Amino acid sequence: MFALMVSCVLNLFSVEAKMSNSSSLNKNDLKNKLTPIQYQCTQENSTEAPFKNEYWNNKAPGIYVDVVSGVPLFSSLDKYDSGSGWPAFTRPIESSEVVSKKDSSHGMVRTEVRSRIADSHLGHVFDDGPKDKGGLRYCINSASMKFIPLADLKSSGLGRFLFSFTENQGWEIAVFAGGCFWGMEELFRTIPGVIETEVGYTGGKIERATYEVVKKGSSGHAEALRIVFDPKKVSYKKLLEKFFDIHDPTTKDRQGNDIGSQYRSAIFYMNLSQESEAKRAIQYLEKEKIFSSKIVTHVEKSENFWRAEDDHQKYLERKPHGYTCHYSRNRVRLP
Repeated sequence: MFALMVSCVLNLFSVEAKMSNSSSLNKNDLKNKLTPIQYQCTQENSTEAPFKNEYWNNKAPGIYVDVVSGVPLFSSLDKYDSGSGWPAFTRPIESSEVVSKKDSSHGMVRTEVRSRIADSHLGHVFDDGPKDKGGLRYCINSASMKFIPLADLKSSGLGRFLFSFTENQGWEIAVFAGGCFWGMEELFRTIPGVIETEVGYTGGKIERATYEVVKKGSSGHAEALRIVFDPKKVSYKKLLEKFFDIHDPTTKDRQGNDIGSQYRSAIFYMNLSQESEAKRAIQYLEKEKIFSSKIVTHVEKSENFWRAEDDHQKYLERKPHGYTCHYSRNRVRLP
């Protein structure tokens, strides 16, 4: 575990270092990296022409990142037509990544917004946005951003944002816990119809759970796997079959060598349909005596899910010889 903790810390430093390198490029480097209008907007605080910029009327789903550092800034889900001729958003993805500053230029007082890591000039924020969404309008230069379409999020390392597009795309989410989340994720992520997976912590008593807290076993959280899937390609019932097939649902607060409530077997349902299917599956498996002992799997309503640290994500894909206690038994089929 010490090695894992060190790896997590080094990974964090690595990510920050890469971002810092992007933001510490000298002027000549940036001029070579950026187009003239991108350089003028991000480095010289210029404003591009309205209605003649790349994204003002872009309605495609996806994520807008800082053109200098690549840090995600805005989502198409928060974009709207303000009539101004520039891209407008009701909020950033993460408020901490967008810094506000007083701007007294051009004989007026405005609130400038800049990216935190690269210090790119993005645009300005005004208080005339949609009242039902907070009342803010982030008026942003297209040239300060790069758009990553929905279809490219995963290959661009931004797959975690796919979870926010489920309703928009007709996808669904499933949440399972069955021991160490590394092995669970590895066996689910390649199922046809599974769009994205991520591991994290859920079912506990505190917010913003971390590995350091959950590993003690006293917070009530379970190591869990969250899945985005396309119900037109794979059913929730098929995911339940996989869940019961790859772990032992008869061991209370334990899976293999991992002991503690954080390793409990649980299904966290997203809606009443999932709750009904989960309970029906357990009843069937009990009736057919698929397992030699009583199933102890909890069926709980899904509440907050806290994404685990980056070093835990896709762990066995990156380290195929790493620890796991999960494997396919090929004995579970639901009617």
